[in-house]
Amino acid sequence: MRSDVKSRMGPEVQVHEKRREERRPANGSVSVQFSNPRIVKIEGRLMDVSSGGFRMSHEYTSLAAGQVVDFAHSEATGRARVMWNRIVERAVESGFLVTG
Repeated sequence: MRSDVKSRMGPEVQVHEKRREERRPANGSVSVQFSNPRIVKIEGRLMDVSSGGFRMSHEYTSLAAGQVVDFAHSEATGRARVMWNRIVERAVESGFLVTG
């Protein structure tokens, strides 16, 4: 390797956690629903919770970040905003911020 060619491995990237609340593992079913204009109900599995939100796994690929939903799971019920979605294998994981 020539000495004037830099390695393709860049400097180590440090990732800083942005969450303000600690998550704890959870399980059980989660139900979310919203109107668009018809009522859409999504059933999924609770993955973890915090005092201000939760993460669920489901199969509904059209759930969009920013959507507000009504939710119910074993630890809480209320309204939440979809903060993010990602596809993991054959499922969708979504993170929610509880708004009320």
